[in-house]
Amino acid sequence: MSSTDDYTRRYQGALMNTFGTPKSVLTRGHGAHVWDEDGSEYVDLLGGIAVNALGHGHPAVVEAVTTQLQTLGHISNFFASEPQIELAEKLLSIAGADGKVFFANSGTEANEAAFKLTRRTGRTHLVAMTGSFHGRTMGSLALTSKEAYRTPFEPLPGDVTFVPYGDADALAAAVTDETAAIVIEPIQGEAGVVVPPEGFLTAARRIADEHGALLWFDEIQSGMGRTGRWLASQAEGVTPDIVTLAKGLGGGFPIGACLGLGRAASLFEPGNHGTTFGGNPVACAAALAVIRTIEEDGLLEHVTVLGHKLRDGLAADPRVAEVAGEGLFVGIVLTEQKAAEVAAAALKAGFIVNNATTGRVRLAPPLVLTADDAEAFLAAWPRILDEAWS
Repeated sequence: MSSTDDYTRRYQGALMNTFGTPKSVLTRGHGAHVWDEDGSEYVDLLGGIAVNALGHGHPAVVEAVTTQLQTLGHISNFFASEPQIELAEKLLSIAGADGKVFFANSGTEANEAAFKLTRRTGRTHLVAMTGSFHGRTMGSLALTSKEAYRTPFEPLPGDVTFVPYGDADALAAAVTDETAAIVIEPIQGEAGVVVPPEGFLTAARRIADEHGALLWFDEIQSGMGRTGRWLASQAEGVTPDIVTLAKGLGGGFPIGACLGLGRAASLFEPGNHGTTFGGNPVACAAALAVIRTIEEDGLLEHVTVLGHKLRDGLAADPRVAEVAGEGLFVGIVLTEQKAAEVAAAALKAGFIVNNATTGRVRLAPPLVLTADDAEAFLAAWPRILDEAWS
């Protein structure tokens, strides 16, 4: 029995069948590269699904986590720590608004906190988008539109209305004076990196204000520099009332954050919400290291420049109908429903990509992806498509 077969057998025997059979067993990583148990090397163009902002083994994150763990580990939220306070201040500075932060351990937990925050308005109605994905916990799932995710667990917490993503008229018709919040991903990730029409976020801000509703941007995939800006919503200059963050925030270390801005900052009172591990000093130290590295290494500009080059190169093939996204958040729309075949062919060629839908391939590589790695993928791209189309 090969080592791969043995790992697969052990995996299937010990882990719940929520993810199916893994594609491979990865054993180590460095930068944007990973290796499996057979020694095969891959360029990771998915980044752990938009998580590994600085790739694997980045010295700044390793040093921050090691130093903090040697100094002060878990302390619970009966006490505060310097990394927790500093990170909260830094995130509010990034958001460009006064507010308060609640730390969680993941994106779906950040969204659960935001969901509960909206209930503190005294209203219960929420308006979410078709194509949305906000997580797998019951509250987050209630805001996620995909029926395959929702149906096995209904009834879900209501009262949620879904409107077509990017349709400002439909949004205006759905929001009332009983609406607690409008929930939007500024760029939809799980849908295959879908960008709304220009002005949609601005219209959402206006509609929310007209009805006294909160505007909540889920930036869990699109935030923390992925689009060449700290927040994707900053492209339109729109300030929401709630921002949720995770994934790239910790650079691979689990952490999430719910930012309440303006009037949303004071909705929670002691006892309204809580967490055991949220705000852990080690997780906060990792996140601070990620932010400092993005700033000091000029990664926002790097992401912008390399993203343009990557998207232009991918779009040149006639089997690509459209390349959407910003920065290193890329959705490739194929002329045929062959995304699974493209992902398989890419893996065979040494590149990890994601078939987000049957016709869209998603890229969310580390922000430290090199120009050489991007060039290698572009050079291999026609052959990958040849394999997928064969």
